[in-house]
Amino acid sequence: MVDMPDILRPSASSRHGEYKVPGGKLVVADLLTRDGLIHSASINGDFFLEPDEVLAEINAALAGLPTDALHATLRDAVAAAVPAGAVMFGFDAGAVAVAVRRALGHATTWGDHDWEILPPVPLPIAEQVALDEVLTREVAAGRRNPTLRLWDWQERSVVIGSFQSLRNEVDPVGARRHGITVVRRISGGGAMFMEPGNAITYSLYLPASLVDGMSFADSYPFLDAWVIEALAGVGVEAFYKPLNDIATPAGKIGGAAQKRLAGGGLLHHVTMSYDIDAEKMTEVLRIGREKLSDKGIASAKKRVDPLKRQTGLDRAQIIDHMMSTFAARYGARRTHLDEASLAAARELAAAKFRTPEWTARVP
Repeated sequence: MVDMPDILRPSASSRHGEYKVPGGKLVVADLLTRDGLIHSASINGDFFLEPDEVLAEINAALAGLPTDALHATLRDAVAAAVPAGAVMFGFDAGAVAVAVRRALGHATTWGDHDWEILPPVPLPIAEQVALDEVLTREVAAGRRNPTLRLWDWQERSVVIGSFQSLRNEVDPVGARRHGITVVRRISGGGAMFMEPGNAITYSLYLPASLVDGMSFADSYPFLDAWVIEALAGVGVEAFYKPLNDIATPAGKIGGAAQKRLAGGGLLHHVTMSYDIDAEKMTEVLRIGREKLSDKGIASAKKRVDPLKRQTGLDRAQIIDHMMSTFAARYGARRTHLDEASLAAARELAAAKFRTPEWTARVP
């Protein structure tokens, strides 16, 4: 009796996954799985590897591993198979693990999701930060598609990071004089000075599977590649400056922050300067002058207006171009915020984000 080839066995399954390393090369994983194990693996792509024989060692190291292996398990197996002195150019063991996880359905790509865009709607700042938590949890629970949301607001505000000290960040005298509402968000990072029309802020709500196996350092530019493209489209030469800054040759224009929830949802948001009153900011934020130092502003009696100055466009025009770029790149559709989510955000704002207990949780 002739034995049936493995690839024809009913229990065998072919899997294919791809991962483009940020700033690097494409890594492809073609797998054959059976009975909960990786039966065979073929790692391929446009990367460089010396000596050639190492590729066979990498493939052999993946064979026999469980199909639910964690990223770290896959990464470590590949790393152990690469001998000292071998050269992996344009990829690494972690990149191979991402491609394998994608092939196995544990890691996802942008194209695996149906993206939605929520255009800006003016809301109180406490409801804005509450929406970040509500919508991230909805995505994690599968009740909402991954979403890009643009912010808008009418009140003068400061939004401080989850771990910042309230007294170290905000000057209470300046805040009272200028009528500033202070709220604390759930993500880390620095304080945001937000008057109506002075900044462009957006949030991404996504499943953690999209950044499966990525370091925080890699996930920031990965999630904001679309906005770098959008800024180029309006004449701004922007690039990522590790860890979480968006910069131009003239200096920093924005910063990103993240929060990863236990349920598998991820919040990623960015604020970029459009036309900030720098003098007022230094009266409200205790470290305002230090923040200005990396923006090339010698005097606080000026405006931090990189997007307004470099584009010559209205803020609304830039936001519309950003949404159009995201839609074209990821097949996203514009929609509207449903009443149930908005009501949940209003309740959470009252119960949490407007309370002194939360705002001053780090005094």
